[in-house]
Order: sequence, then C-alpha cells, then structure tokens
Amino acid sequence: MELKINNQIKQFTADALSIQALIDLEIPQKQNGIAVAINSNVIPRSLWDQHTLSETDEILIISATQGG
Repeated sequence: MELKINNQIKQFTADALSIQALIDLEIPQKQNGIAVAINSNVIPRSLWDQHTLSETDEILIISATQGG
C-alpha cells in the first residue's frame, strides 16, 4: 500500500491500515499530542481504530511540540 503522508509517499506492506496502526508504525514513541487529518478533515482520536486508510487519502499528521 502506498500512502501520501505529510506530502511524502511511503510504502507499507499491509493492504489496509487504520489511522492508529499507521501512528503505531510511523511514530510509536509518541502517542500523545498528535492530530490527524485525512483529506483536510480532522479525525477524532476516538475513531482512529475504525478509520481505514485508502491510497487516495491525503494524510497530515501534526505533532505538538514544547518550546517558546
């Protein structure tokens, strides 16, 4: 499966991925402070396990950072 994440094309061996599975693969060390938008629509964290990604999806993963 080929997905476009933050304007970069990435390959995955799975035929189907949920948003949570993608987060677990891409940034397993960071599970808090993350927002995900699919095709410009923010997906609530409560739906990450249920939302299956498609190769045509534009995925944006935003991570909160500390600093001033």
